[in-house]
Amino acid sequence: MTMPQAKNNRVIHPDFSRFINDEVLPLHGMNASQFWQDFSQLIEDLSPINRQLLAKRDTLQQQIDDWHLARKGQPMNINEYEQFLREIGYLVEEGADFTIGTTGVDDEIATLAGPQLVVPVKNARFALNAANARWGSLYDAFYGTDVIPQDGGLESNKGYNPARGQAVIAKAKAFLDDVFPLETGSHQDVSSYLVYYHHLLAFFDDGSQSGLQKSSQLVAVNGQRSEPEAILLRNNGLHVEIQFDRNGKNGANDKADINDILIESALSTIIDCEDSVAAVDAEDKIEVYRNWLGLMEGRLEAKFNKNGEQMTRRMNPDKFFTDLDGELYQLHGRSLLLVRNVGHLMECDLMQDGLGNFVPEGIVDAVVTSLIAALDLKKQTGLRNSRTGSIYIVKPKMHGPEEVAFSGQLFDRVEDMLGLARNTIKIGIMDEERRTTLNLKECIRAAKDRVVFINTGFLDRTGDEIHTSMQAGPFLPKDQIKTQPWIQAYENRNVEIGLACGLPGRAQIGKGMWAMPDEMAAMMEAKVAHPKSGANTAWVPSPTAATLHALHYHKVDVFARHKRIQQRAPASLKDLLTLPLIPDNLTLSQKVIEREVDNNIQGLLGYVVRWVEAGVGCSKVPDINNVGLMEDRATLRISSQHLANWLLHGICSKAQIEESMQRMAKIVDEQNQATPGYRPMSEQGVNSQAFKAAQDLIFKGVIQANGYTEPLLHAYRLKVKQS
Repeated sequence: MTMPQAKNNRVIHPDFSRFINDEVLPLHGMNASQFWQDFSQLIEDLSPINRQLLAKRDTLQQQIDDWHLARKGQPMNINEYEQFLREIGYLVEEGADFTIGTTGVDDEIATLAGPQLVVPVKNARFALNAANARWGSLYDAFYGTDVIPQDGGLESNKGYNPARGQAVIAKAKAFLDDVFPLETGSHQDVSSYLVYYHHLLAFFDDGSQSGLQKSSQLVAVNGQRSEPEAILLRNNGLHVEIQFDRNGKNGANDKADINDILIESALSTIIDCEDSVAAVDAEDKIEVYRNWLGLMEGRLEAKFNKNGEQMTRRMNPDKFFTDLDGELYQLHGRSLLLVRNVGHLMECDLMQDGLGNFVPEGIVDAVVTSLIAALDLKKQTGLRNSRTGSIYIVKPKMHGPEEVAFSGQLFDRVEDMLGLARNTIKIGIMDEERRTTLNLKECIRAAKDRVVFINTGFLDRTGDEIHTSMQAGPFLPKDQIKTQPWIQAYENRNVEIGLACGLPGRAQIGKGMWAMPDEMAAMMEAKVAHPKSGANTAWVPSPTAATLHALHYHKVDVFARHKRIQQRAPASLKDLLTLPLIPDNLTLSQKVIEREVDNNIQGLLGYVVRWVEAGVGCSKVPDINNVGLMEDRATLRISSQHLANWLLHGICSKAQIEESMQRMAKIVDEQNQATPGYRPMSEQGVNSQAFKAAQDLIFKGVIQANGYTEPLLHAYRLKVKQS
């Protein structure tokens, strides 16, 4: 490892210094000495505030622990509990109503509703796939997933199944009938299409014709109007491109020559530096920043082998059509990219302050990701990200209004440092910590001229729910936690407060991830609930899932739903404060306890072994039933905290957990036996750093700051990297 060097009375890792000086600053024409001087001053001014905020978290947690311990065995009085939280400043008073003032926001966030991807920036190929997921093939999405059942002669295999192909085409045209209906007849029976003035005409075998029920849904065309190469339709702000090719793979067998139907899919993508990334040192962080630089410059590439063929993945260009008046109609070819920085907790070895302390990683992230994103703002041509001149930073794991305000202060300083206009840097507030949930209105107020995003996320939010109330008693099994009043109050209140603060037209209200990437039929049944809830975006685990979830936004007019939601009774704060504990009159059977312990431990080990041993921060991890789940640190947080809580309150024993860990390690090893380079935990014994990390996450879970997993994961990953 290269040793750090002194610079401007600070210690800066030389590889980091070279990356900034040689690869980034010349693109700006910035003076390196001035940049590092300003950076050092920013760290000197803001690092102490960062640490004070973390100290306040610890103080509040200790006060809450003491309150619960003093009332151990007594019934919970919600009124007393609420009053206590107000007295210690955990719950703040709400101010007057207000409307956010965010300006300069791209349409993908402000006025459109559609899917959102989250992707680890450390994996260049995945990042490119996500950036390019703005458009997806509906035919491919139907053919390659269980949305069309894999039985009855419709199985997909190594070769093309014509029967499945016809089922795909029929289902795709059923979508057209549903969303873009003809005045008469069905798209299934159309033999040809043409554009006549401002109208789409569909012709049938008998010589009859029909237009669209809503002629305004036709917006553009490519090729000759009498024999188009593509027609572009729009519904609820989202585009659908019908492509024609009588010689194409699908078009040759389609009576209307339709070769594919492209769906505008992932409107936005969060390029993630946080929970889905295992970045523990300067080497990892520079890789993260270099990939972000490639995305912002539009030159990122990923070379890989697929089916024996060497391939190169690059960013897609924009799409061009001719509108109905003969003018250019240009559409973005890529997702709008937001970048998720790390939270306030961790420090990194990229820089040290004058006292020899590593600096807060979130501060470095803010400076470097903004410095890189500012390159996009200078572009007039080429692959642009924001067309309105904004930088979008999603900020996770903030606890309450003070921490949101601190992020705003940090962004002020970064803007001044980079010569950016005030509020160029926008903020996404992740409503995933209990103190933020309870004070969401005031959190939004603290960033009212920057906020472009709020969301809900069950996993991290539940992890903090458990840790905050760790001493209150044992929590219900995870599946039952989801059914308790607090979770519905959390989901509803987030949307209600977002609407009350005027987010529509300026910002996103988001919902969380569908975690089963292979279960797309189930997703199509369940995830329509997100747009129905008033969320104008929701997370999906893959580009294919984005294409399928986009269909929900054609079915549901999210902005029309907002009017209904604003008329309902608001969610109850008391429901939100009601802890999902095992009631005194419920005794869990030993079978239920064993199943819950095994399930938690298997998932925990399956994720940790990849994180610690291979540096993989997000992957599809088989659960105890071999169902693949997309897991990141949020999943790990809830599992480890749930086990720590049950151990603390005697629902399970240490011996029971240790015995389960030995059994589950063998199962996880079997599930990973085909993984190149995998080292079985059960064979390493006491030398397995992943197994020891998992033990610590459980047995030291009570004392981890807010139940976060990063400190232990980083420590064990560094041991593996240095061995």
